Amino acid sequence: MANDLIHILSSVGLTDAQAHLYYAGLKLGSAPASEYAKKTGFNRITAYNILEEMVRQGRFTLVKKTRGKWYSPISPEYLAVDARKNADALQRRLPELRSMQGPKERKPRVRFFEGWDGVRHVYEETLTAHGEILNFANSAVVREYWPAYDEEYVAERVRRGIHLRGIAPDEPTGKRVQGEDRKKLREIRLVPGKDFDFTNEINIYDSKVAICSFASSPQMFGVIIESREVAETQRQIFEMAWRFAAKP
Repeated sequence: MANDLIHILSSVGLTDAQAHLYYAGLKLGSAPASEYAKKTGFNRITAYNILEEMVRQGRFTLVKKTRGKWYSPISPEYLAVDARKNADALQRRLPELRSMQGPKERKPRVRFFEGWDGVRHVYEETLTAHGEILNFANSAVVREYWPAYDEEYVAERVRRGIHLRGIAPDEPTGKRVQGEDRKKLREIRLVPGKDFDFTNEINIYDSKVAICSFASSPQMFGVIIESREVAETQRQIFEMAWRFAAKP
């Protein structure tokens, strides 16, 4: 358990030594560097220097007492906020960072994901969209496999301010979902279910096309195609279908 938590702390920007001291601090509370050294096995000078560095970084607080300096870690919630801010900042700058790559590094990329966990990962990646998501989907199918789809995925998409335009079969679930469009930051148009009964889902966003196939559970899979040309062609196909689809 401790190793897992240390690994998680290291993954959000702490060095290995900082992660050990932070973890120790959660148990110690406010304590001098010598106590941190005993708890972690570091020598006192090393513990002191790292704690001072973490105070400068805002990850520890410092109180001066008559017996010296006492250190306390900030609440884990603040670490989570910082990690989220850093991840969001990186995500916003991805287009700029990718533009710095040479043409060879920007070649089209295809990633394949198996099983339900893989399909969930594909959905999570669509939440990195910088603009609108265009979507072909069967409203009933995804909710059959993912009962909390609206509370988890849709709610997070709305929280991130990502608008969606979708085309779905005209059936009871599709009509119900369409009726909630305004508060769910989307616009859905319905097409005859007997002619267009989609069994997989396609999401087009940025320079990516994400496909999720809902076959029986062992055969579920997802694919993400990262190609500006492929995404643009699929976007044009969507716009053509959008014009055909009846407006609500």
